[in-house]
Amino acid sequence: MKITDHIKEAKGETLFSFEIIPPVKGHKIQELYDNIDPLMEFKPPFIDVTTSREEYVYIDRNGLLDKKLTRMRPGTVGICASIKHKYDVDTVPHVLCGGFTKEETEYVLVDCQYLGIDNVMALRGDAMREEKYFQPAEGGHEYAIGLVEQLNDLNCGNYLHDTMEGTNCADFCIGVAGYPEKHLEAPSLQSDLKRLKEKVDAGAHYIVTQMFFDNKKYFEFVDAAKAMGIDVPIIPGIKPIAVKRHLNLLPQVFRIDIPQDLIDAVDGCENNKAVRQVGIEWAIQQSKELKEAGVPVLHYYSMGKSDNIHAIASALF
Repeated sequence: MKITDHIKEAKGETLFSFEIIPPVKGHKIQELYDNIDPLMEFKPPFIDVTTSREEYVYIDRNGLLDKKLTRMRPGTVGICASIKHKYDVDTVPHVLCGGFTKEETEYVLVDCQYLGIDNVMALRGDAMREEKYFQPAEGGHEYAIGLVEQLNDLNCGNYLHDTMEGTNCADFCIGVAGYPEKHLEAPSLQSDLKRLKEKVDAGAHYIVTQMFFDNKKYFEFVDAAKAMGIDVPIIPGIKPIAVKRHLNLLPQVFRIDIPQDLIDAVDGCENNKAVRQVGIEWAIQQSKELKEAGVPVLHYYSMGKSDNIHAIASALF
């Protein structure tokens, strides 16, 4: 079922969902199931599965370093299919511009259609660690709007080299990312909203925001998006602080602000166990306010661990 249909069927009730990261290759999927299992009691209508782009590794060849491209995590689509089968829940694979040609993207999407995966999150992705700026793959999309357009073309039966009609057309529900504090590369929030409007006009059906810790920024973002004519559901993305280094890491990586009250609470913790509890309590209060405001879904970035998300959801659902 499409994310937008789940929201319509909820009739104003706030839904619960979460996002997971595939395990590093060499690990078994049971580790993933062990973190998903406790969260299924809250009946998530969908689970997002991220995609990791390729990375460079250096292999020692008799004293010479050989630079090779590799992917450190298993395929997102396969994991989505496995979760969908095991839990009878909709899954949302993340599809990236980075590291994929348009043809490779089409192969992924054809697999999704074949497996009955109805929803896709279209993202540009980050630059590789060795790149100062994002560089698209040769023959790939430079921006997420290109992915949205390709997905919309498939929904109309237009493949890269073929045209299908009728029941052979795809019917994907397309999600895109929104940034309440603007994308780190955008010159202003207003220009970032214009790019978001372009993605919606190109066929995106819903938006999931980047993490934020001040609900005021989410509410202002939604108001500004509506004023620009963006009328699709805007789902807030929430990440609980879990370790002390998040105070420096999250603003550096995502260019977001952390409220001073949260900073002071984390600074006053003696260890990361106490920090984790502070993060849980902050996210509970954040979520309660968002739920009271009638957000369609509370979407949690679990980062492969479920105990703190379970504690938050237990207080809300």
